[in-house]
Amino acid sequence: MRDAVTAYVGVGANLGDPRSAVAAALDALAGLPDTQLVARSSLYRTAPVDAGGPDYVNAVAALRTGLTAPQLLDALQALEQRAGRQRPWRHAPRTLDLDLLLYGSGRIDSPALSVPHPRMHERAFVLVPLQEIAPALVPPDALAAVTSQVIARLP
Repeated sequence: MRDAVTAYVGVGANLGDPRSAVAAALDALAGLPDTQLVARSSLYRTAPVDAGGPDYVNAVAALRTGLTAPQLLDALQALEQRAGRQRPWRHAPRTLDLDLLLYGSGRIDSPALSVPHPRMHERAFVLVPLQEIAPALVPPDALAAVTSQVIARLP
């Protein structure tokens, strides 16, 4: 793998069979070109944040990838489309949502991609599973700031 970078991807779904969709997406991440799935969190159930609809199933995956951040974003969006993702409005319920949270120590701010993800530190559904697989990346004060958001690990 050429110049591999560790990237973290948030995975979520709340339409159809979200648990199966998230599990399938985690498996699909392992099959991306020039990419290895190195860790996956447990699955978590959360209420939607800034949106309506059914509860979400969420997880976070750690990848070692030789893909550039834009290439990885394109691959994530292709997986979303294969899962039937539609974008009728911002924060609409979804069959699959894949967010590039971190890409190594990179900082990207373009119209297509912002890394680190701009709202990741406001969301328990990102911080709790990320802390499970990469505790050094989640400051205790960030975790404390989201304690009012209900999140439950699924069996």
